[in-house]
Amino acid sequence: MKKKVLIVCGTGIATSTVVNEKIKTLAKKAGVKVDINQAKVTEAKSEIENSNYDFLVTTTSFSYKVDLPVINATAMISGIGEEEVEEKIIAKLKE
Repeated sequence: MKKKVLIVCGTGIATSTVVNEKIKTLAKKAGVKVDINQAKVTEAKSEIENSNYDFLVTTTSFSYKVDLPVINATAMISGIGEEEVEEKIIAKLKE
């Protein structure tokens, strides 16, 4: 089964692209197929409402509530606590 993931960052370009590549690598190592989209925080609410995502990965905060699991991936940018975040993402991919 393929997992559908939305990565949200401030602009939908910089940090989400870094996280996107890392999640692709994690999914490949875990043997999980993944479909990843990126969005800027101002467009994420609409994207979430109009698509069927399994979970969100974010490098920024947003002010609205979502009905999906959210994983904060700031550690994937800073490198501090990155392994813990990777474990959370792998667990969600394998659910």
